[in-house]
Amino acid sequence: MRPLTEEETKIFFEKLAKYIGKNIKFLIERKDEPYCFRLHNRRVYYLSERLMKKAAHIDHKSLISLGVCFGKFSKTLKYRLHVTCLDCIAPYARYKLWVKPAAELSFLYGNHVLKAGLGRLTENTPQHEGVIIYSMSDIPLGFGVMARSTSECKNLGPQDIVCFHQADLGEYLRDESTLL
Repeated sequence: MRPLTEEETKIFFEKLAKYIGKNIKFLIERKDEPYCFRLHNRRVYYLSERLMKKAAHIDHKSLISLGVCFGKFSKTLKYRLHVTCLDCIAPYARYKLWVKPAAELSFLYGNHVLKAGLGRLTENTPQHEGVIIYSMSDIPLGFGVMARSTSECKNLGPQDIVCFHQADLGEYLRDESTLL
């Protein structure tokens, strides 16, 4: 377990900023206790500094997981957010998309959000920007990237893609062997 390098931090924060913008500071500067990001086996973990100090006494080969896994770096330093970070980033989302109850299951199976399944959308959401996807009862279901801007969504047909799927809660069942 080690701190992220400058290059890794830049890549990680750029990816996280697509979804929560400048609200990243609220993840680190919390009122209850300070939190930090640490890298272990190419995965980025979010944990309290108190827990990090306790984990420093454990051999790195024996340590499997620590804190909340935010995602993973590939061997070519590309970063992919995991669904495990959804509960941490959902309260700080800049752009939100709500899906209709009929489209929830389709999204949880890994499909993109279509115009027919779109319930509500944050005003002025630009194209290719990260969004947190909620059910109509305000339960975070996952996140994705907008295929069209808010203004373009008004003129789409019912089978056109509004948001590209990135991660959803269904991954806990589909990909449980690779999440850790």
